[in-house]
Amino acid sequence: MGRWEPDARGRLAKAALELYGERGYEQTTVAEIARRARLTERTFFRHYADKREVLFGGGPPSLQDLFVRAIVEAPPATTPIDALALGLDAASEMFVDRRDFARKRQAVITANAELQERELIKLASLSAALADALRARGVPEPAASLTAEAGVAVFKVGFERWVSPGEQREMAPLMRESLDALKAVTAGGRAS
Repeated sequence: MGRWEPDARGRLAKAALELYGERGYEQTTVAEIARRARLTERTFFRHYADKREVLFGGGPPSLQDLFVRAIVEAPPATTPIDALALGLDAASEMFVDRRDFARKRQAVITANAELQERELIKLASLSAALADALRARGVPEPAASLTAEAGVAVFKVGFERWVSPGEQREMAPLMRESLDALKAVTAGGRAS
């Protein structure tokens, strides 16, 4: 190892994505990731519990933290769906200047059933946290759970649009468009 360089966590994530893309997730070892990042395995494990966490660990604040905080801190008179919109906006901020990383990450996840399952578990956890935040605001059931599930669906659709090849728009407007389409459908109209 050479002299100390900053951003070990970021370097590990970059190295892991490069290797996952080159060799595949399952064929890549923690030792190889650490070596590519010019760090030790010990340093890897200081930042990530395992090689999956490079894809799912995020950093503080997490997507869930941002989303939930925006809902909790929304003005009291805000409707549940508008509180959700504020959460989508806050979550979108986390992805500014991260599209290339997100596209590579999504390609790795799409190519591996175990990682797809992990992604679904993370999204279920996000939905539960959103429902808890909405209930804390006084939103009754089943409205809290329905709104939370809709929020996760809107996030998934908006995210998939954002990482699609050729897409250049920022995430926040795509999230808003997806939410507006959901609102149109639930109001009895057609999404455009």
